Amino acid sequence: MRVNFNRSVRFLLLVTFLIVTGCSTTSNSFNDRPPASAETDNSYVRHALHPFGKQKYNVPVKYKNTVWERLISLYSLPDIKNERIDRELNWYLRHPAYLARVQQRAEPYLHLILDEVEAKNIPGELALLPIVESAFLPEAYSKSDASGLWQFIPATGRLYGLQQNTWYDGRRDVYASTKAATAFLKHLGDTFDGDWHLALASYNYGKGNVRKAIEKNENLNLDTDYWSLDLPKETADYVPRLLAIAKIFANADKYNVQLQNIPNRPYCELVDVKSQLDLNKAAELSSTPLNEFLKLNPGFNLSSTAPQGPHHLLIPVAKAQSFKQNLAQLPYDERVDKKRYQAETIAQIRHDEIQTIPSQHKVKAGENLVSIADKNNTTPQSIRQANHLASNSIHSGMMLKMPTAQKSAVASLNAATAKTKPGSAQVYVVKQGDTIWNIGQRFSVSGKDIADWNKLNSKTALVSGQKLTIKAANQQVAAIKTVASKAVVAPKAIASKAVVSSVARSISYTVKQGDSLVQISRKFNVSVANLRKWNSPEIGNSLTPGKKLKVILNT
Repeated sequence: MRVNFNRSVRFLLLVTFLIVTGCSTTSNSFNDRPPASAETDNSYVRHALHPFGKQKYNVPVKYKNTVWERLISLYSLPDIKNERIDRELNWYLRHPAYLARVQQRAEPYLHLILDEVEAKNIPGELALLPIVESAFLPEAYSKSDASGLWQFIPATGRLYGLQQNTWYDGRRDVYASTKAATAFLKHLGDTFDGDWHLALASYNYGKGNVRKAIEKNENLNLDTDYWSLDLPKETADYVPRLLAIAKIFANADKYNVQLQNIPNRPYCELVDVKSQLDLNKAAELSSTPLNEFLKLNPGFNLSSTAPQGPHHLLIPVAKAQSFKQNLAQLPYDERVDKKRYQAETIAQIRHDEIQTIPSQHKVKAGENLVSIADKNNTTPQSIRQANHLASNSIHSGMMLKMPTAQKSAVASLNAATAKTKPGSAQVYVVKQGDTIWNIGQRFSVSGKDIADWNKLNSKTALVSGQKLTIKAANQQVAAIKTVASKAVVAPKAIASKAVVSSVARSISYTVKQGDSLVQISRKFNVSVANLRKWNSPEIGNSLTPGKKLKVILNT
């Protein structure tokens, strides 16, 4: 009896040892993605990564009621130990000025981003993705044609409803792009059954490419978690970079990093101004310095909101009420500078209406984009766009497509204005988003005249499909048509005519770590050739952080 009892005890001890050993091995594994074969495994992933589960980190008292407390309370990604994370973490810690700079840039946007993160029920760490993508610069632009805080490429931006035209680029619109990015991330998280490491890799590398990498490992009987996949270096560093910055902010005292005091309250308020509005005037109405106003509203390419919208603006919360009151007192016909509007309308006609037929030019030794543009009666920008060039860099023997304007644009414009002769009347059918004021702008007549002709109040809301009588003949539209006609013959000439109210202004720019001439040229919308000309010979063949560059802007 005693023998059997001892055997039973030894057997129980052995079973207990094996169970403990098995649990220990599982917890230390770097493969944080459980097998997806069983329903219980998938539900475990979703539960483990749920943003509103148990808080992972204790936030020091000094950060109570700040965005950091709110952000860290939403953390839910697994705590992974990996040398790739350590490498990125050490890089950040060696660059404390960078950590301070991205916090400062993030201040106007973090509360808004966290609102969308919570609304989409996704991990809080994703609110820091703009640090990895754009260093929280909403005007950031990459060589792959990605733009904005969240670095949408054009096609994905359009897929998620971000308009991109002459007047407006929704990828740079902080509000619109944040809603789009969080929706996209939510979709990727669902696609990969709550494995956010794979979802993030897909955000960087593409869903199809990540699936191919998984299939490759499956065929080789290898693990298929993010850390085991054969991915390009950029994508291999991408997720560790986000996890590292999230870890630093959650353990700021441990890493001796000072978090800036950013209150957990809205920095800005979304205001729909209902019609086109000059951005300079909007800044004045909100008593906000123009550079600060444009940081909140970087999506508009020209001097005003787009004629057909969107018409929403982000206004500092403290200024929002006075902005609304001042806007209500502003007459509709004073919302936009008419001369500038007409000049920009010409530019829009050239961009949106003039179609191109590509001809080819073989680059000869000594030629550059400026000289080639002069010979072909176009602009360097048009050549770059036609050839998808990231910069002005070209080489001898290279074949370039030359944009040559067709007459279809003039035909289209003629048709639009044929019924509007001096002194004649015509019927206009109201489209969605139209107001009396912007219709008046289109036909170069006052909103008051349109209201009088149609027995309306000047603030009457229009209905799509409603017919309005336009009595005045439109000399100014005819003038625009004439100038646009000349644009078909000489696109370069129209580009210069479009800037009818510009003033040259010289500024000094301090080169930052990682800057290139191409990046700086895009930032200020100037050519690399001009940057070299303005700063020759000091600029040389390389840029040194801290060096001052002269930049001449048209404002």
